[in-house]
Amino acid sequence: MKNILIVLLGPTGVGKTEISINIASHFKCEIISADSRQFFMEMRIGTAVPSEIQLQTIKHHFIRFLSIEDYYSSSLFERDVLDLLPQLFSKNNVMLMSGGSGMYIDAVCNGIDEIPDIDPSVREKYIARYRKEGIEGLKVTLKQLDPVHYTKVDLNNYKRILRALEICETAGRPYSSFLKKQKREREFGIIKIGIERSREDLYHRINSRVDDMVRQGLEEEARQLYNFRNLNALNSVGYKEYFEFFDGNIPREKAIELIKRNSRRYAKRQLTWWGKDKEIRWFKPEEIEEIIDYCSARCNLS
Repeated sequence: MKNILIVLLGPTGVGKTEISINIASHFKCEIISADSRQFFMEMRIGTAVPSEIQLQTIKHHFIRFLSIEDYYSSSLFERDVLDLLPQLFSKNNVMLMSGGSGMYIDAVCNGIDEIPDIDPSVREKYIARYRKEGIEGLKVTLKQLDPVHYTKVDLNNYKRILRALEICETAGRPYSSFLKKQKREREFGIIKIGIERSREDLYHRINSRVDDMVRQGLEEEARQLYNFRNLNALNSVGYKEYFEFFDGNIPREKAIELIKRNSRRYAKRQLTWWGKDKEIRWFKPEEIEEIIDYCSARCNLS
């Protein structure tokens, strides 16, 4: 029987964790996390890491396995997941990957072009330029080195611009030359399941979850990480807003309000990312039995 990877995706706050536990329990499989914010061991509350009970119920992979000071990327995630899957499939021909990081999910499902490892000195150079000149300085350089990518990249996302500049200089050719979007063949089948709620319901859940994080001690977690605020991992919703509060730029109430707003905006971007993917079958959170029946039929297990 062919090995199958079930991919459970959806926006932040939609309820993927509980659904993934139910699916994995049914198929008696383990879970590969595809939430890049949950990779880092120092970030627990602000990334909604599964509870200890959930982690004990089903074995999870790629949860809190890195330090915020470690470099990681979607290409490394693709490599690591593809290295792990044969071992997992030897125990069960159905496996589950769950998360909301579209770029990381795409890397596993479709593959990404081979991109060279970045010279650390090059990374430090552009980080220093960003600190000195801000995002405008990075934009000017990118327009010179890769005018094609300049017209496509999110010019408000300094991490995306930094990444492109690092590759341009390390490889000696434009970053856009690597982005051929040629889908790689996989030795396993893929079933994509999307979870959706009404926008009103989703936004209410996001706001409530932020309030829960605050009660659990998000401010203190962010304060403990303040000295590392310039690391890429911490340019993340839930932390950067508190850093602004710690710097005296905004009051505490404003920081919490911005976390809610930016979380809602992130959810909207996630849905936009998957909007054109016709391989995704969308379900409501309460349709657990329908999801399992659909996956079983696709896996020829019904």
